[in-house]
Amino acid sequence: MTTKHLYIAVSVAILTSIFSISALAEFPRTEAGHPDLSGTYDGATLTPLTRPEEFGDNRYLTKEEAERITATARAMNEAAAAASDPNRGAPPAGGDGSGGAAGNVGGYNAFWIDRGDEVFAIDGKFRTSVIIDPPNGQLPSYTPRGQQTMAALIGGVVRKNEGVAWWVDQEGPGPYDNMEQRNNAERCLASFSGAVPSIPSLYNNFKRVIQTEDTVMILIEMIHDARIVRMNGEHLPSHMRSWLGDSIGRWDGDTLVIETTNFFPNSLGYMGGTEEMYVTERLTPMEDGNLLYNFTVDDPGHWTEPWTGEYVWQASTDKVYEYACHEGNYALGNIMRGARILEQDLLEGRVGASGE
Repeated sequence: MTTKHLYIAVSVAILTSIFSISALAEFPRTEAGHPDLSGTYDGATLTPLTRPEEFGDNRYLTKEEAERITATARAMNEAAAAASDPNRGAPPAGGDGSGGAAGNVGGYNAFWIDRGDEVFAIDGKFRTSVIIDPPNGQLPSYTPRGQQTMAALIGGVVRKNEGVAWWVDQEGPGPYDNMEQRNNAERCLASFSGAVPSIPSLYNNFKRVIQTEDTVMILIEMIHDARIVRMNGEHLPSHMRSWLGDSIGRWDGDTLVIETTNFFPNSLGYMGGTEEMYVTERLTPMEDGNLLYNFTVDDPGHWTEPWTGEYVWQASTDKVYEYACHEGNYALGNIMRGARILEQDLLEGRVGASGE
């Protein structure tokens, strides 16, 4: 490199650094000088949590690949939003066996689905997955305990709806013996993938942040969980546990670092988790007013190694409305009532164990 080229390179680097500092300096700040993260953000994204196999170890999409994913999602949404045929027949008894709630008999269109309309980009580069570590973009392997937990969690969820009480003859408690055996999402306790960390979902991806000098509140739209982050405090005693855990915050430069522990087991919904889980989150203001959300999950009882993900929370002027999960919700009660009917049919000989 010539002296002239070296001078140009150094000058560009300095100017870029000055521009970045100047742009970030325009981000609203509190009286103490910290970035004021208060506001509403949309975390919806077409970027999946785990990387599709076709991309291997490649962390980035080309512009053409990103555009193709966006166009495909747009076409699917338009097709799903098409008017339903008023003369269509009833779905098959027990569902048609395809993917979806109860064998795909409940979802009539995609009106409630809102997982974003584009893949997110950081520093102008489109990501292939939210997970960035392990480098392959996949969740780590489960521990033996984690394998048992996941088998119990998803065994009844992914099983085909056979229209019979298949659980009657198995040893131990059945999956529908009482409401507290059902998963957190059905019970309106937490999202499908929990609340801490906040992982993009099919819908309800908004967050609202309200910040003071000693407390930060993060309202998560899904199940309307309000997280209270105590700044520069100490964690509660280990026996004081909750689905959201106990969150302590501190500032690392302009990044808000949140460390959370004291979880209940299975706080990550369908992803499981143990009481050993420790989550570290980092919220960093970006030049465009968005937030870079980075998180690391360390749960040695469930996964063989920690894993890290990051994605963008896009600043929004929209409002976050209450997600009243149990308001007019007949699903959980009907699940239990339906299980009693199927058990009665089997015990009184109206159907066999195979459903005939």
